Amino acid sequence: MGQSLPLVLLTKPLVFGPSNLTSKVKDLELKGHTDSVDQLCWDPKHSDLVATASGDKSVRLWDARSGKCTQQAELSGENINITYRPDGTHIAVGNRDDELTILDVRKFNKSLYKRKFSYEVNEIAWNMSGDLFFLTTGLGTVEVLSYPLEKMQNDLKPVDTLTAHTAGCYCIAIDPKGRYFAVGSADSLVSLWDMSDMLCLRTFTKLDSPVRTISFNHSGEYIASASEDLFIDIANVQTGRTVHQIPCRAAMNSVEWNPKYNLLAYAGDDKSAKYYGDEGVFRIFGFDSS
Repeated sequence: MGQSLPLVLLTKPLVFGPSNLTSKVKDLELKGHTDSVDQLCWDPKHSDLVATASGDKSVRLWDARSGKCTQQAELSGENINITYRPDGTHIAVGNRDDELTILDVRKFNKSLYKRKFSYEVNEIAWNMSGDLFFLTTGLGTVEVLSYPLEKMQNDLKPVDTLTAHTAGCYCIAIDPKGRYFAVGSADSLVSLWDMSDMLCLRTFTKLDSPVRTISFNHSGEYIASASEDLFIDIANVQTGRTVHQIPCRAAMNSVEWNPKYNLLAYAGDDKSAKYYGDEGVFRIFGFDSS
């Protein structure tokens, strides 16, 4: 039986400020996954479509307007990471066995690329032009690879290796304006990097636990980050200061801003007895600006 996956959809975009803390929201139930949703991402070209990676070994594409699953692919392992190429044509998925799979959304049941790594591979991302592919690793590095695949070798060609943190790198996010990328680590820090020269600019330090997930909003003005701490931190990218925190009742696995609006989708480990039946839940959060 498929689990229920509530989406909380907002009628107006998210606005930060003390006078804008009312939350008029409506729920939309999405059913399908039979295990936890470990990560989700919005289609960069269609703001009503969202993709989810689950421990049930499936990847699903959803229409947030109708609440229906539009496409589904069955992969070989428990999926924990998922990302779209910025042109919306390809999806990359990582699983617990450090295997990377790349799918074409137009031929969703057939893999374009599959590779198993000999070291821990965590979150993955393309840059905004889609010609670089980033892998975060348990070695504290970020591997930068060229894309598309090398035609002769059908593989991703190494470009650079960045020593980003003193502990394992768990997650990565790309600024939609193409200026920066951010890396979240087991050392509880989020680092901000310049995309052009690959240098670290600053760190965000509000979280106390290993950083599980980070995301830039559509304008690149804000960055959301989350961990086992029971809140999602939203900070100003330029100043590094927190502008809002969303309380959570469980550790978060994934946060993801909508590519067009200030709406933040998030999914976590709601498996306690108090919230029985919430396994496989993801939500979309925002405030009514009126």
